[in-house]
Amino acid sequence: MKDKIKETFNSLAGAYEHSVDTENLYNNEYERPAMLAQLPKDLSEKRMLDAGCAAGWYTEKLVDRGAQVTAVDMSPEMAAATKRRVGDRADVRCLDLASALPFEDGTFDYIVSSLTLHYIEDWDLTFKEFQRILKPGGTLLFSVHHPFTDIKLSREMNYFSTELIVDKWKKEGKVYNVPFFRRPLGDILAKTLQYFSMEDVIEPKPTERFKELDTERYERLMKAPNFLIVKSKKQ
Repeated sequence: MKDKIKETFNSLAGAYEHSVDTENLYNNEYERPAMLAQLPKDLSEKRMLDAGCAAGWYTEKLVDRGAQVTAVDMSPEMAAATKRRVGDRADVRCLDLASALPFEDGTFDYIVSSLTLHYIEDWDLTFKEFQRILKPGGTLLFSVHHPFTDIKLSREMNYFSTELIVDKWKKEGKVYNVPFFRRPLGDILAKTLQYFSMEDVIEPKPTERFKELDTERYERLMKAPNFLIVKSKKQ
């Protein structure tokens, strides 16, 4: 399944690089503003890991705030898109977050992972590695699909299971089968608390600009969230 996910996002890299950043309201006017609001505007001298960088939108924003950024993605095409976006302003690598990471203990002040962890079935090694490479007091900020939304896509309709889901995305006129793992809210929070100290759990709301551009979807999101954001710290 890991190979299938990599293949899917290699295929999606062009869409992420050329259209998602400008056309996808769920990114631009929903998840991203809520995530960035949890980070200082001045990140000078902070070392940050963009864990699941896709085409490098967060990498660029973090660099613009003064951070020293290492950006990683399991898709070679996504990593290449990030390199085209930021050039030599960040250290961009093709790495699998479900494997041991090639960083020394206590390397990073922040790990930011945007809409990535639901592509990993077992979070134990990933979170153990995140804990290891964060400095004491360092922050892990991540977003995932909201479990109350994902359950609507379930075939099993067993909320308490971790289940492989294959969603259909339409990008630039093509339909992609996108696999990910649905899991219950309790598992998301328990796994975070196993390795970190919880600071905040955020169910984001769309921006007013989202409302101006798509009132119908705005009203749906104001009633039922699509994403979940968790902010935690290394003890």
